[in-house]
Amino acid sequence: MVSVVQNVAIDCVDAYQLARFWSEVLGCPLHPEDGPGELETEVMLPEGPRLHFNQVPEPKTVKSRLHLCLRPETSREEEVERLLNLGATLVADRREPDGAGWAVLADPEGNEFCVLLSETDRAAMSS
Repeated sequence: MVSVVQNVAIDCVDAYQLARFWSEVLGCPLHPEDGPGELETEVMLPEGPRLHFNQVPEPKTVKSRLHLCLRPETSREEEVERLLNLGATLVADRREPDGAGWAVLADPEGNEFCVLLSETDRAAMSS
């Protein structure tokens, strides 16, 4: 017997607002019963575990050891720009002059995540 990942829990100061940000990033809906003021809110991914946002009293203080890596449907550059417009911030630019690498961003509460090359970007680099 094994365990199955039910959700990925993310501690935050405002569960509903942060879940709304991630809902926009991923194009996935919030749990239908969740609303403003909820202490726990979920983003419903089409497959796999849910993103579960837990409201906690303390703010984030150190770098996360666990983070999400996103592979965009558009180019990495277009997705980085879109996410910055949604309220993310650039934490570290790991993009290489040859087009390889990734961008490290943070959500509005400072949780880091990476934007990888899209499949189209990867195909263009290998040809």
